[in-house]
Amino acid sequence: MKQLTKAEEEIMQILWNLKEGNVASIIEEMPEPKPAYNTVSTIVRILESKGFVDHKKAGKGYIYYPIVEKETYTSQSMNKLIDRYFNGSFKSMVSFFMKKNNMTTDELESILKEINKEEK
Repeated sequence: MKQLTKAEEEIMQILWNLKEGNVASIIEEMPEPKPAYNTVSTIVRILESKGFVDHKKAGKGYIYYPIVEKETYTSQSMNKLIDRYFNGSFKSMVSFFMKKNNMTTDELESILKEINKEEK
């Protein structure tokens, strides 16, 4: 799966939330200053060429929708991050974030409880 640029990822986040939308509805969800219509349209077409988005005809325009699930992309991105920066070690990544964010052992235990709940 290809990596997304920051702009592409921002649009994908919006499409994942909307489930589907035309360019105007995507722009509506973007923060100020809003990008130009043509800019967003170009990025959506790039996302389509990368296999992240597809479209259906709606009147004179198109409705775009994600074909890659957010969870799939998130998982792939996290695996790349762990491989690139932490030599594939999840333990090293957690240790890094604990140190950088001054996490307490209580906070880590709380995270572990959440993980255990999801596994059950």
